[in-house]
Amino acid sequence: MPLNIDPQQILLHLFNLVLLFGILYVLLYKPVHDFMDKREEEYAKREKSTKDALDDAEKLKAEYEEKILTAQKETAMERAKASAASESEREKIISDAHERADKIVSDARDKAQAEHDRLIARAQSEIAEYVSKAAEKIVMREGDIEDDFDTFFESQEVKKDNDNG
Repeated sequence: MPLNIDPQQILLHLFNLVLLFGILYVLLYKPVHDFMDKREEEYAKREKSTKDALDDAEKLKAEYEEKILTAQKETAMERAKASAASESEREKIISDAHERADKIVSDARDKAQAEHDRLIARAQSEIAEYVSKAAEKIVMREGDIEDDFDTFFESQEVKKDNDNG
């Protein structure tokens, strides 16, 4: 054999190389390739489920926004109704308060007039009493009339001061 090449050795090496590739294919390439395919499928499923969930979330968001707008409109209407009701209630309370205030003022005027009348009557009775006492003293005494009036009113003032003090 020229160049010291043995065809049996070459075939044996080729056979070992094919056998090595076969074993590596079965032990490494095929499981890794299957694992990569499964992983790729799983990522595709996750992406699809994420997309579906995102679409569902967008639909729910649109529904909730619509419900929120409806609720806000209803709330605004309720507020308007409540405002109108409270305004009418406020007007009623104010009118009732004015009526009560007018009644209180009227009662106070009546009481003040009654007190005024009572004080006038009392003053008139006291004046009449003083006049009758003065007249009695004048008749009983025979002195100067002006001196009698002065002493009478001075004595009445002293009595009044003693009564008040």
